[in-house]
Amino acid sequence: MREFLLGLRLLLGAGRGNRARFLLMAAGGSLGVCCLALVLTIPSILEAHDGRAAAREPRTTSARPADATLVLQRSDPYGSRAFTRVFVAKGSDGTQERTPPGIEELPDPGEVLVSPRVHELLRDQPDVAGLLPGRETGLIGPAGLAHPDELFAYVGTARGAITDEGRALKSFGYDYAPFPAVEPSTLTILRFALGTLVLLPLAIFLSVCARLSAASRTRRLAALRLLGLSAKGTQRVNAAETVAAALLGALLGLGEYWLLNQVMTRTGLPSLRWYPDDGALSATTVVVCLVGCPALAWFVGRASARDAATSPLAVRRVAVPEPPTKWGGLLLVTGLGIVTGYCVTGLMGRAASSTGPNALLVPAGVLLTGVGLVLTLPLISYTLARWIARTTRSLTLNLAMRRNEVEPGSTMRVVTGLVLLVFAASLAQGVLIQLKQVTRPSSPVQDYTIALPGITPQQQRDLGEAPGIRAHAVMMDSWVDLDTLPDDAIPEQVTALVATCEQFAALVRSSQGCTDGKAMRLIDPNSSVGSDLTPGTPFTFRFEGGKAKPLTVPLPSQGILYSAYSPSAVGSAAVLVPPSALPAGARPEAAHLVLTSSSEPARVRTALDGIAAVAPIAEIELVGVNIQGLQQIAVIETLLALGMIMGLVIGVAAFVVSVTDRAVERRAQVTAVTLLGARARTMRAVQCAQVVLPLSIGLLLALITGKLAESSYLITGGSEIQWDLAGTPLLALAAVGVIAVAAAGTMPLVGRRIDPELIRRD
Repeated sequence: MREFLLGLRLLLGAGRGNRARFLLMAAGGSLGVCCLALVLTIPSILEAHDGRAAAREPRTTSARPADATLVLQRSDPYGSRAFTRVFVAKGSDGTQERTPPGIEELPDPGEVLVSPRVHELLRDQPDVAGLLPGRETGLIGPAGLAHPDELFAYVGTARGAITDEGRALKSFGYDYAPFPAVEPSTLTILRFALGTLVLLPLAIFLSVCARLSAASRTRRLAALRLLGLSAKGTQRVNAAETVAAALLGALLGLGEYWLLNQVMTRTGLPSLRWYPDDGALSATTVVVCLVGCPALAWFVGRASARDAATSPLAVRRVAVPEPPTKWGGLLLVTGLGIVTGYCVTGLMGRAASSTGPNALLVPAGVLLTGVGLVLTLPLISYTLARWIARTTRSLTLNLAMRRNEVEPGSTMRVVTGLVLLVFAASLAQGVLIQLKQVTRPSSPVQDYTIALPGITPQQQRDLGEAPGIRAHAVMMDSWVDLDTLPDDAIPEQVTALVATCEQFAALVRSSQGCTDGKAMRLIDPNSSVGSDLTPGTPFTFRFEGGKAKPLTVPLPSQGILYSAYSPSAVGSAAVLVPPSALPAGARPEAAHLVLTSSSEPARVRTALDGIAAVAPIAEIELVGVNIQGLQQIAVIETLLALGMIMGLVIGVAAFVVSVTDRAVERRAQVTAVTLLGARARTMRAVQCAQVVLPLSIGLLLALITGKLAESSYLITGGSEIQWDLAGTPLLALAAVGVIAVAAAGTMPLVGRRIDPELIRRD
């Protein structure tokens, strides 16, 4: 306790510069704690989403007593979001008194309870009222909504309207969400990615903040040791100062997160919104931040004071330090051995799976590689500086490398965060590649179908020109008079695609033999559709309202050989009918409008939003895709983007803090060399070389090890893309940008004015 109080007295009475450094340590620590709290709170935000969605889910039974309350739930896409409607027909069995969270009672027939977002939608898009028969009588509270932007409504209806499909209501609430915000298996991958993107750079950043002004503090501690303070006491004095800064930073960081939570709940993130209580700090998060960060500072503070405690005379007389330890290289070699082994299995065509021990070895290999890279950088910098200093004849390089040889750790504190940022970015690319391949359709196109009777002719034309839509056509079903058929006869029906050859080619993977203006048979070698039909068989197609005569099309013998995407809306068609064969202005009676776009998630969301803008109440079917899955992809991409942004902020902050600290610490040495006759231009080149050379080596290693870690992750995850060569130029360009930023950051180390007082004080 005596050493702790001594450390606090030295902190308060060591001058303005020391107090400024203390505040810089606290400010840097607060930024790190804020990011840590955000990462730890993301799972609770997702759990709150799922908990409220599960609490409102109807519990039903197939047995339907005459007095039972009936419910029917529909979840349809509206734009790129799901619009959930719960139709309720009250009964007299008492279940209507068991209301879901967020509302006081179930709506009566003709009444509608809507979420705030639906209320705004009804005001901006009056046509949406067609989805909600009745009058709006109230809003659903936050307890009944997964998130503030959810499209959700309870619609009171007559019993006869849902008798055929409705189920008897028992109660509300399940232990699990029907459509979780993120699937549990995907959440595990997401936690690993966020841990690598944020937590690993965060630990380095907090360590950097705890070691600010390491050289000056070490000399001061050495003086205390020479005055009679014990070795352990000297370490405790230094640890007391770092713990005080970390504790203050933790308190400030929690306050910063509280403000950030309030702001983000009002602005939201793309595809992810939450209520303020969802992002509230939990007891676990507070304990981790208030205990974990000071504990890390305690160990870092004790370790950084080890030289002053064991060799105080060497510190005060600025003796030549010992070379950096080689133990960090052991971690790097171990991690690289694991990830390289998995890469070899991919090259041999026997890719390892992510099950069993591999589920632990792959993350362990990635983390060991990242940690080993950081711990090995001082040794690499020392070895490189010693070799260059012995071989070069350049005064600039000699001065720069001799300083790096003496203090390799000082330069590494500047570049470590940037090197780790490039390593994490490479791994993040692999996570995004795998998630896109797992969650998005394998087909390069996405088809949508809309019932033709549900839209007007003008809407049909506008939908073909909606943003993101690259092709459209009409599919119509033939009509059969069942009254003229024997009882045991099976009617022959066919689906025809009304399109030109150009439209048809845009809807399929490939086609051969199409001739415009002629009805032709569609033949897909990979499908049996229409193979049992006899050429010449007539099929009749009727039109809406009976305004036009039915169209009879004999099954053509001439065919088009084509290959459809999988899944595809046109795969069920057996005949291609040219639009000119239909009567002018006639619309088929039993038909669907087929639209197609790219399957990229962003393109799909654009297309769905464009469809909703033209036909807001039309029921859209996404062929082969669940709208909830599309929303989940958007949430995952948002969280990964958030993790990459936080990693970037932490990496840049570590660089800025380290450069600022280094500028203050090196003023005396820079001034001394300048007084000996070195020009300012030479000193700037020296300071730049001191950072750029070790940083370039570190970034090169980060690119290589990051790509190996990424490939091992993709190989064990079963990804079709195992070697992400397309992402290499982007990372290389980012590395060049990092080097340019680091070089610019070294310029303030050398000023125009020389202050000899700095040497006297030293």
